[in-house]
Amino acid sequence: MTSTTARLDIVVGIDPVKNWHLALAWAADEAHLRGLGLRLVVAVPPQRTGEEILHKARLRAGAEALRTAVAWAHARQPDVRAASALLDGSPARVLAGLSRGAAMVVLGSRHLSRTEEYLSAGALVVPVAAQAHCPVVVVGDAEHVTQQPQYLVVGIDGSESSRAALALAFEEADLRHCALRAVAAWQPPVFSLHGGDTLFHVERRLLSETTAGWGEKYPDVRLTHEVSIGSPVETLANAAEHALAVVVGRRGRGGYTGMRVGSVVHGLLHRAHCPVITVPAR
Repeated sequence: MTSTTARLDIVVGIDPVKNWHLALAWAADEAHLRGLGLRLVVAVPPQRTGEEILHKARLRAGAEALRTAVAWAHARQPDVRAASALLDGSPARVLAGLSRGAAMVVLGSRHLSRTEEYLSAGALVVPVAAQAHCPVVVVGDAEHVTQQPQYLVVGIDGSESSRAALALAFEEADLRHCALRAVAAWQPPVFSLHGGDTLFHVERRLLSETTAGWGEKYPDVRLTHEVSIGSPVETLANAAEHALAVVVGRRGRGGYTGMRVGSVVHGLLHRAHCPVITVPAR
């Protein structure tokens, strides 16, 4: 990742009409752990003909939301620098553009159904996750900080995106002093020339090979390996039921050419209750 500034910030999308507190709390705590600043952003769609009054109202609401959010972030993490920006443009396009110079982008989840997702003009999660140049964190519910011992989950399937996800997951686990569960899902084929047991062991070997060497770089992170039988979405969602977050690559090895967000990411964004961190391939 490159930036025109010497120091990357964590960009937080603030929705003036929705509760942004959970996403901002996660971002402020992450900025504190990493020694980074926050950039809180409200993007206002371009003014259309006959919508002058509505556009001005959106600008006022955005400015007020940013003032409140900056004060709230400072109260939560006084040592974290927080700046704000009220920008014109499609929210998804603006946030995706800002991702080029960001350490990560943090969004709140509206828990939209798939139908609502495509019909809602304000839906940000999928388009931003698909286009961002940095990790995107979607915070739907509060972190499970009371679960002991605390842990993160990372999905592994051998793809370049999942390798990038593994790198970020180790970094996060080290920052948070928590364990890391590397999880792979295996679905028995309906028909195969090879035995099912053989394919299962191949998946286990892939998981071990992918995670090899990371323990030397992060000796304080306790790593466990799990290969579960079932769909990747359900496997990861179940494993992350009490996790601090689940980290996945943007598009796995099973994705189709041209897909910007894999089906596993799409499913987790609707299924998981913990924060979902989507990582593009390096």
